[in-house]
Amino acid sequence: MKSHVIVIAALMAAGAASAADLVVIANPAVGPLTKDQVAELYLGKNQALNPVDQPESSPIYAEFYKKATGRDVAQVKSTWSRIVFSGKGQAPKQLPDSAAVKKAVAADPKGVGYIEKTAVDGTVKAVLSLD
Repeated sequence: MKSHVIVIAALMAAGAASAADLVVIANPAVGPLTKDQVAELYLGKNQALNPVDQPESSPIYAEFYKKATGRDVAQVKSTWSRIVFSGKGQAPKQLPDSAAVKKAVAADPKGVGYIEKTAVDGTVKAVLSLD
């Protein structure tokens, strides 16, 4: 019975996370970004900023990549495998949650990440809304 409650709670949390409005956040020193610029950063085509990721296992990760790049998780993994194997870059560092992403972005003048819109505060700025 206890395991059923945990599974239901996890599914509810996943649904809530995927229904959240996502925003791309940046250090206040970073200017606004277009969706294309964000896609380039998160697909290794642009190294001007330092993107950080949510955990691959989180619903927000899949939702972000689908909305920002039009790619699913398998396609993103394949892209980064090629880039890393060829020595042309490293995938964005995965941090445990939105709070960690926000903290890392606030501390890095070139930091970029994505979190739920409701988690944005004065330490970072929303540079792109992903509806």
